[in-house]
Amino acid sequence: MQIAAISVDDYISKIPEERRDIFRKLVNTINDNLPKGFKENISYGMIGWAVPLETYPAGYHCSPNTPLPFMALASQKNFIAFYHMGMYMKPQLLEWFVSEYPKYSTRKLDMGKSCVRFKKIDDIPLELIAEISKKMSVEDWINCYEANLKK
Repeated sequence: MQIAAISVDDYISKIPEERRDIFRKLVNTINDNLPKGFKENISYGMIGWAVPLETYPAGYHCSPNTPLPFMALASQKNFIAFYHMGMYMKPQLLEWFVSEYPKYSTRKLDMGKSCVRFKKIDDIPLELIAEISKKMSVEDWINCYEANLKK
């Protein structure tokens, strides 16, 4: 489900009221912990963080002339989705996240390739989101992206 929004505040204003507070907390947690160089944006109908074109002029290969996506948050019908492309492309990071998750949440991990689904907003592990946000720099992400793109 994509939400047409022009800013993070606009996005948050359009999601169900009961999710707004946790969305603000998630955005702040990511912004406070993400290494310098990523830029917050609205893309693909979600709140996202990407490598700006000024840093990586090649941009995203699937959509040239757009920033290289890295992380995103989305309000879906039945859950909040947290996307982290580093976990999708870097198996060690995925293994770390999966092994750490039970230390931060009593809920079963509900995860796709790069998407973690949170159905209960009162049990979103903000501390774990903070830790995963710190794990890749812009340079690390570009190197990982290029290495996987060439495969």
